[in-house]
Amino acid sequence: MSPTAPAPRTATLTRKTAETDITVRLNLDSAAYDAPHSGHGFFDHMLDALSRHSRLGLSVAATGDLHIEPHHLIEDTGITLGQALSQALGDRQGIERYGSAFVPMDETLAHVVVDLSGRAHLAFEPETLDVWGDAGGMTHYHLREFLRGFCNHGGVTLHVRVLAGREAHHVIEAVVKALARALRDAVAVTSAQMPSTKGSL
Repeated sequence: MSPTAPAPRTATLTRKTAETDITVRLNLDSAAYDAPHSGHGFFDHMLDALSRHSRLGLSVAATGDLHIEPHHLIEDTGITLGQALSQALGDRQGIERYGSAFVPMDETLAHVVVDLSGRAHLAFEPETLDVWGDAGGMTHYHLREFLRGFCNHGGVTLHVRVLAGREAHHVIEAVVKALARALRDAVAVTSAQMPSTKGSL
């Protein structure tokens, strides 16, 4: 009898409200991805970086009330991505669970630690810093709301620190790339065991 093939770790989620319409497709075992389309250039750049550096297959098609500001679009994309991650992980059997990465970007150094624990928590240290400016209208506060939605709906514990750097573009990009690399390690299947003494996540 041939062994049973592992279930595909994929998900497609759509979130539609009066403010946004977002579809996220995620494949944890494929690096193939589509260029994101949200109508916000810098946010698309960050979603592209997240997919490339995590080596996860990610497709995001989104529209939102950008005539007001990017908050709703960015936060709701984080929510939908978190839901997709949770669905794709399934029971989380055998995953590495933890990931950590340092990423430099010129004068900026970001450190991100992730635990796919099933418990939502965000520790976001950049909000205590004097971060200058924005990147195409996206600030580090928008990043915080993206990550908050992602953690709350993905069952993710996430710690974000910026060890050096003040310019918003570099801070945001370094954090996103560090998150991507930490996720790449955390979602990897490295064992047949459940990575918890409780027997479930």
